[in-house]
Amino acid sequence: MERLRDRMLEEMKLRNLSPRTIRAYMSHMERYSKLFGKSPASMGEAEIRKYLRYLREERKVSWSNINVAYNAIRFFYIKTLNREFCVGKIPRPKTEHKLPIVLSKTEVKSIIEAPRNLKYKTILMTLYSTGCRLSEVSHLKVTDIDSKRMQVRVDQGKGKKDRYTLLSETLLITLRDYWRSYTPKTWLFFGCNKDTPLTVSSIQKAFKDAKKKAGIIKPATVHTLRHSFATHLLESGADLFTIQKLLGHANVRTTGIYIHVQRKNIIKIVNPLDRMEESP
Repeated sequence: MERLRDRMLEEMKLRNLSPRTIRAYMSHMERYSKLFGKSPASMGEAEIRKYLRYLREERKVSWSNINVAYNAIRFFYIKTLNREFCVGKIPRPKTEHKLPIVLSKTEVKSIIEAPRNLKYKTILMTLYSTGCRLSEVSHLKVTDIDSKRMQVRVDQGKGKKDRYTLLSETLLITLRDYWRSYTPKTWLFFGCNKDTPLTVSSIQKAFKDAKKKAGIIKPATVHTLRHSFATHLLESGADLFTIQKLLGHANVRTTGIYIHVQRKNIIKIVNPLDRMEESP
């Protein structure tokens, strides 16, 4: 199994898969092998089906995570072993399509203002005003802030793509206060020392604490700030293709989900319950 593990790892690195994808694939393959107590090279359709059912029925794993497991096993058999994968016999799990949770502008403001610590307040403000992912904000560098062009550069975001997003004037003022207080060197938001970026878990905890302090009961996460950024832009008149570029979506259909959560047109509709007293 050790040799197979090294071969799979090499195949993934040669294809320049992200470290996160590599970790997820390796984790599933190790769990898959451990469940049956034998090398995955000696297993096939029956074991794959049992493993996917085990993830869903016993571990209660989400459908999106089961899709990751499916992709990991498929990659192993096709790319590592150079064997045919029984795609027709093992259907890909259908992903659930859920609408994102979105915070109102008032709720976002209350979360941003909740931390007493300037560092975490600045981070939450950056997450919302740039629409960046959590990992992207944690890896922002001082040189990524372009105050001349009022842009924030996202270096090698999801899909290993660079992009630019908005730099808010309000955020720039806060960033300057943050700079004077913390004097970052390389990483804009550093961790235990200035040579390492702040961990995502630290930011997640800061958001959770801020949300609790603000009294927000919605099941919001750090990623909700990104959803709120996109939805608020759409409601203020920004076009879908611009928002797509700012978010770094490869396909505008991904961005299109925010059409279903915006309130711009819905708030103009009068609910029929409110017209019950009107004459017919």
